[in-house]
Amino acid sequence: MKGAGLAAKPALTGDVTTALMPRNLRGGAALVARHEMVVCGLMLAPLIFDVYGGGIIYKPLAKDGMRMGKSDVLGLLKGRMDVILQAERVMLNFLQRISGVATQTARYVEALGKSKTRLLDTRKTTPGFRVLEKYAVACGGGWNHRMGLFDRVLLKDNHLAAAEAGRGASLAQLASCAKKRHPKLIVEVEVDELAQIEPVLEAGADVILLDNFSRNELVKAVRMINGGAFTEASGGITIKNLPALADIGLDFISCGALVHQSVWADIGLDWK
Repeated sequence: MKGAGLAAKPALTGDVTTALMPRNLRGGAALVARHEMVVCGLMLAPLIFDVYGGGIIYKPLAKDGMRMGKSDVLGLLKGRMDVILQAERVMLNFLQRISGVATQTARYVEALGKSKTRLLDTRKTTPGFRVLEKYAVACGGGWNHRMGLFDRVLLKDNHLAAAEAGRGASLAQLASCAKKRHPKLIVEVEVDELAQIEPVLEAGADVILLDNFSRNELVKAVRMINGGAFTEASGGITIKNLPALADIGLDFISCGALVHQSVWADIGLDWK
């Protein structure tokens, strides 16, 4: 590849391997789970086959959000073998990626047990995949936080630092300004110490984001807020420490690891 350049287009494109096969061959295949998982993305299969030429009869045998066991069949395919072969890897890439997110989320939800605290995702998503990954979180039992920068005001540490509103009255002033400018939006403010909570409450924040608080600090924060705003814990959240946070009384816990620490599920396409 030396000297070819990143923008160089290959002289030969397309699937040169499948092109060797007769176009009139027809056959059937099954989508199979290689291990236990929460499946997600099955609705994408027919859309992907249409892009590669269509003519594939697709019969899903599971629904997104279902728990599947090893060797369970997720769906059946029947039709032109060249279309199935060309679309196979792209289809599996989508299904494996977002089924992995759904499976990861389900594990974290289980760690919270019967707690009333809701598990939220974040905007730490793969570029171009946000809608699919957030859908996968929902299929795994989690809840979506923000789809973008437009659907709530979230004043985080960098916003506060840029506005020189690090603590006390300055922080409250910024929160109050947000409430007045965007009366129809939820206003959430991130705090990193207990002393910031009272002025933020007085400013009318709807949600207080408790960033990297210890468990003891979270207990104190929930008591201080006392229903005056919704509470959300974030930062340093792992599947190991989730059980210890389940009974504090938090409204929400947000965790980027639902997506960025997930592992692809293993789904295979087996010819029948």
